Amino acid sequence: MGKPVMKLHLIIGVLAVLAVSLVNAEDPYLYYTWTVTYGTRSILGAPQQVILINNQFPGPKLDVVTNNNIILNLINKLDQPFLLTWNGVKQRKNSWQDGVLGTNCPIPPNSNYTYKFQAKDQIGSYTYFPSTLMHRAAGGFGALNIYHRSVIPIPYANPDGDFTLLIGDWYKTSHKALQQTLDSGKSLPFPHGVLINGQTKTTFTGEQGKTYMFRISNVGLSTSLNFRIQGHSMKLVEVEGSHVIQNLYDSLDVHVGQSVTVLVTLNQPPKDYYIVASTRFTRTVLTATAVLHYANSQTPVSGPLPAAPAYKYHWSMQQARTYRWNLTSNAARPNPQGSFHYGKITPTKTIVLANSASYINGKLRYAVNGVSYVNADTPLKLADYFNIPGVFSMNAVQGVPSGVAATVATSVMPTNLHDFLEVVFQNNENAMQSWHLDGYDFWVVGFGSGQWTPKKRRTYNLVDALTRHTTQVYPNSWTAILVSLDNQGMWNMRSASWERQYLGQQFYLRVWNPVRSLANEYDIPSNVLLCGKVVGRHP
Repeated sequence: MGKPVMKLHLIIGVLAVLAVSLVNAEDPYLYYTWTVTYGTRSILGAPQQVILINNQFPGPKLDVVTNNNIILNLINKLDQPFLLTWNGVKQRKNSWQDGVLGTNCPIPPNSNYTYKFQAKDQIGSYTYFPSTLMHRAAGGFGALNIYHRSVIPIPYANPDGDFTLLIGDWYKTSHKALQQTLDSGKSLPFPHGVLINGQTKTTFTGEQGKTYMFRISNVGLSTSLNFRIQGHSMKLVEVEGSHVIQNLYDSLDVHVGQSVTVLVTLNQPPKDYYIVASTRFTRTVLTATAVLHYANSQTPVSGPLPAAPAYKYHWSMQQARTYRWNLTSNAARPNPQGSFHYGKITPTKTIVLANSASYINGKLRYAVNGVSYVNADTPLKLADYFNIPGVFSMNAVQGVPSGVAATVATSVMPTNLHDFLEVVFQNNENAMQSWHLDGYDFWVVGFGSGQWTPKKRRTYNLVDALTRHTTQVYPNSWTAILVSLDNQGMWNMRSASWERQYLGQQFYLRVWNPVRSLANEYDIPSNVLLCGKVVGRHP
């Protein structure tokens, strides 16, 4: 009788150790409480109303580590409903937390909502910003940096410091006045200026001989920017979660919604140097400057600002082609990025998306394949979950340009979980475009001028194209991406230019599997906000 008892005790002991190990191994939880209010700040030489988070403009920097769980209670003290979206965070199996109007009811004034999401299998420089109305034009944006786990090596030495730079165009006009302009059927005027971290003057201090990381994100509304540092080269190391071949650049084009991470070595004589962000592809060039200050410097900034590139679209496209995956480096996981051979996978479907500007009922609208998106009073994700008909259409937007007059619809494109898509963004306009997909990153495999045709596939980079969440499309040109639909949910495909998004250049991808399973998607949150046609429903 003794031996079975001993075995039972041994089994119980092993199970207890395993249970403790599992508890201890759970990824850390980080808790935040953010309060959103209006406030007054002096920007571009005059006081104006801005949106603050915890009395900060820009909002607090969210520094987390791969796989951290974020529990963030957002309290809305504005006079309008409000949401934040987490730009570039994939929200694995969790579009419930994406923070856009197709997935979430906005937080009413004097109310709150607690976001619960994980920085699952990601590293890199990202941002968050308001997804409601034109709030983004007043602030409420900030940096979201995901650092690597200590057990995962990175393909460069740890930097001696880490700076975040949020660059973007800016209006002196209030967000409500800008919204009224768009609602009246007119386009926004040219911006009034460019800001770096919400300011026109700021300083970054480092020590001579040391190397610093600069995380640069374009949080503006519409304008591509060129970034450069006087007398210093920048080594590009990461783009929106991809470790890249570490080329040196004198300047970098950063388009709306995009982020890049560079290393800069302070290897020049000790003095102060200009940091410059200026508008690209605009008749009037707007410029913001900051200062890179050597700690032992006694000499202020001087001399002309470093010049922007003399060439425009072709130069920028050529630079974009030099961004390439580091195949031997890992990102958030131990396996090398190049272990996934995306170029050997045959796409299940090709989608061609053409943006356009049209007038519908006498007002300016932007469309995708002839369909201009309008928000429903009920989030599409909730309508889908509760099987409520008539909220959105899965027939309105087609996978090829329609060539007919633009119409309005709450458009959803149906896809299947584990589809592998080829998506071509065709830009037949004279305006620069920037496209973003929530819930995913994608391989940017090709850029080209003119019309895309199947023959253009011969030019694709099917070996070491980088992955990112936002890609530029040059005027009268095309950009091709490949994306593996491995994340079930309702995901926003939108213009990152907020005027165009607000006036209809967006739709949703429904990535679907008919079998409900926690292996594919998390359950609806117990604290979900209900609005529109789902009021009174129970999760």
